[in-house]
Amino acid sequence: MKTKAAVLFETHKPFEIIELDLDGPGPGEVLIKYVAAGLCHSDLHLTDGDLPPRFPIVGGHEGSGIIEEVGPGVTKVKPGDHVVCSFIPNCGTCRYCATGRQNLCDMGATILEGSMPDGSFRFHSGKQDFGAMCMLGTFAERATISQHSVVKVDDWLPLETAVLVGCGVPSGWGTAVYAGGVRAGDTVVIYGIGGLGINAVQGAVSAGAKYVVVVDPVAMKREAALKFGATHAFADAATAAEKVNELTWGQGADQALILVGTVDEEVVQNATAVIGKGGTVVITGLADPAKLTVHISGTDLTLNQKTIKGSLFGSANPQYDIVRLLRLYDAGQLKLDELITTKYTLEQVNEGYQDLRDGKNLRGVIVHQQ
Repeated sequence: MKTKAAVLFETHKPFEIIELDLDGPGPGEVLIKYVAAGLCHSDLHLTDGDLPPRFPIVGGHEGSGIIEEVGPGVTKVKPGDHVVCSFIPNCGTCRYCATGRQNLCDMGATILEGSMPDGSFRFHSGKQDFGAMCMLGTFAERATISQHSVVKVDDWLPLETAVLVGCGVPSGWGTAVYAGGVRAGDTVVIYGIGGLGINAVQGAVSAGAKYVVVVDPVAMKREAALKFGATHAFADAATAAEKVNELTWGQGADQALILVGTVDEEVVQNATAVIGKGGTVVITGLADPAKLTVHISGTDLTLNQKTIKGSLFGSANPQYDIVRLLRLYDAGQLKLDELITTKYTLEQVNEGYQDLRDGKNLRGVIVHQQ
């Protein structure tokens, strides 16, 4: 069949809207008709060259939709099911899945290659194979993906909103609750209030943090963080550190969560300095893997028993936490509708990403024509 898609052919170039051939589902695969796709900053790492994939590649790794067809051996879903995609596939049987770490599933090894786990592709044009970002390619009207990349969700939930729980919401929320281990009474500092950082605010508030201090240069994002439960918001790290010192009587923060669009050495140093003894820094934001962005005093780590750790998908388990977070939303205990600033068509994908760069959006969502 044919499908329209937004494709990247090289770095520092915009997405191009083209028509591709799409293979039907093979064993263990499903055909999904996407309803919505999130405009997450991680796709910008492909265009900016921070995380160079195999080109050409269909963009998009946050997606929600309806299953249209299933291949042989599919047991997780059936045609008509409403699903949210997980950008980390999870097989359920590898070492990491079996020990409750689905976010580290071995099937995730090919997500930047854009191929299926066996190295093959489902998008084509002539003799050329096109990859799919995170094995999903949600910037396409339809895609053939692994059954291990979908999570069945309650069919009364709006898919245009539920799409955000495929990456940004659990990655941010889990950074606070799981990776950061925020507890009642803690003081948390969050660097970067984008699609992940705003949900780290929600996670920290849900966990009972006493103070949630955010740092972001964009006034709109600072204002949004306060509406989502942050107690203090600052444009720069130095001013935030002064306030944290005052709030904690010099003890420092318990957690510092780094969710900026592109991590650099300065933000890591600021985060490490703002926490007190026994504090934890969690790095969820990304950067060019060739750049060394963590340069801090080993003596400070040792004498003050500080921890610096990375977190993928907020250290959450997709099959459990996607459903869990959506049910919190359904119960009025998690804000999702309020996250969406602007909705776009597929043809407006480049406009949407420019709005993200310009700091106009908390979250942008592509709604596919139905």
